[in-house]
Formats: sequence, structure tokens, C-alpha cells
Amino acid sequence: MLESRDLDVVLANAREARAVPGRKSDVNDAQWLQRLHACGLLRASFRPSRNIAELRAYFRARERHTDYAAAHIQHMQKALTFMNIQLHHVISTVTGVTGMKIIRAIVAGERDPDKLR
Repeated sequence: MLESRDLDVVLANAREARAVPGRKSDVNDAQWLQRLHACGLLRASFRPSRNIAELRAYFRARERHTDYAAAHIQHMQKALTFMNIQLHHVISTVTGVTGMKIIRAIVAGERDPDKLR
């Protein structure tokens, strides 16, 4: 919003501001940082363009979803192990077509091993 009003926005690293002596933990932090910036004591951090920032957000969301999926797959495998179903010894991946068919059949109540093939 600030950039849309033609203001020069600077993203400063807090570690660099901490290294400069002064009041950094009280209510006047913003004024102090502005004063440091006006004196040229704060260096601006890299800020990507809006398109790159949006792309980064998509990649972060994708990575988060991938991590969640991996965690849920591990939960599935652990639950199968607790039920003494060693499915991972029989098929290469539990989340493949065959593995999911077997898991759906078990959840539906099928217990006959011949029908679970």
C-alpha cells in the first residue's frame, strides 16, 4: 500500500539495528529506526518485486502442503503398523493405487486377506 502511494519503503534487518547503540526496546522503536535510517545507519534488505513475492508465497504454500501430506502418510503407515498390517512389505508405496484400494477396503470393513489383494 505504501509503495502504491509512491513512498520509498525500506525493509531493515533487525540484527543490524540491534548492533547500533540506542533505545531499541521501548515504545519509540519506530521513531528511533527512522532516525537511524535518516542518518544512513540502516541498510535496506532485499525486497523482491510483487510478482516474485507472489511466486515465493505459492512455493511456500506448496512446500507446506507437501510437508503436511508426508506427515499424514507417516500417520497412515504408523496406524497400519499398530493394526499389525505390514502393507509396506508387500507394495512399494502405501499411497499408490493398489495401496489406497487396500486401505479403502479395510476401512469399509473387509477383513478377508484374499479379497484385499
